[in-house]
Amino acid sequence: MELTRQQAWDLLTKYNHEPFHLRHALTVEAVMGWFARELGYGDREEFWRLVGLLHDLDFEQWPEEHCTKAKELMEREGLDPALIHAVVCHGYGICSDVEPEHEMEKVLFAADELTGLIGAAALMRPSRSVQDMELKSLKKKFKDKKFAAGCSRETIEKGAQLLGWELDDLLDRTLQAMRACEGDIEAAVAAL
Repeated sequence: MELTRQQAWDLLTKYNHEPFHLRHALTVEAVMGWFARELGYGDREEFWRLVGLLHDLDFEQWPEEHCTKAKELMEREGLDPALIHAVVCHGYGICSDVEPEHEMEKVLFAADELTGLIGAAALMRPSRSVQDMELKSLKKKFKDKKFAAGCSRETIEKGAQLLGWELDDLLDRTLQAMRACEGDIEAAVAAL
């Protein structure tokens, strides 16, 4: 089944109601769209965005079954197997044994945790924004294991390795993506 953005949003909000989870989904959706354009997949941007929006479909209600329950829910809806694979493999080595294959899946694996870390770092800034955040400041937060301790540095590093990127490159690109998307994300969150 081809999925529209509205249908994806309706599916997400059927199982997710917490503002934190919805903000995260909107953030990863926007970041994935930025990466699609940046990496030369502009013709697939909508698909990349849908994967980002739905990647944590099951997490709010079934955290212990993360990725497994999402697969079940998406299969029940008759969704594209490529979309389901992309969502399931973002939990590779954590809660899924499905390995990311496509560059898009590797970007999602890498950027998912990192968007959370960057978002937490932005909240600590006087501006509460990523617009004035520099890479060196982000690197300092990344190295501080006590800061945003729930954001797995190991997963972020593994994501950079899967992509064949230096960690600094991943940090910098994801920060650029969040800068470029911040206004859109804030507008979407305000509309909730």
